[in-house]
Amino acid sequence: MFQTDKGHSNRMLEEINEIREMMMVSAKFTGYTSQETLHYSQELDKLIYEYQCTFRNESKNNKAVKISIQHMLVWPKASLTSEIIYI
Repeated sequence: MFQTDKGHSNRMLEEINEIREMMMVSAKFTGYTSQETLHYSQELDKLIYEYQCTFRNESKNNKAVKISIQHMLVWPKASLTSEIIYI
């Protein structure tokens, strides 16, 4: 587990964001239910859970952290129909 200081908090948030980005790229190219995407999703779940457990008390009153995590959990709004190629 990470220690509860700002440097570790920022590193954890950076790692969460990196895994989220990798998951999004994977979902775009291999599909939302591919093994690779699911792997990233599970890893992201673990990191978010670890972050929440580690920083539970500090983040209760920290609105910026709450908003940051909420944004990380939301899939970007994208039109999937625009990426479908009809033959």
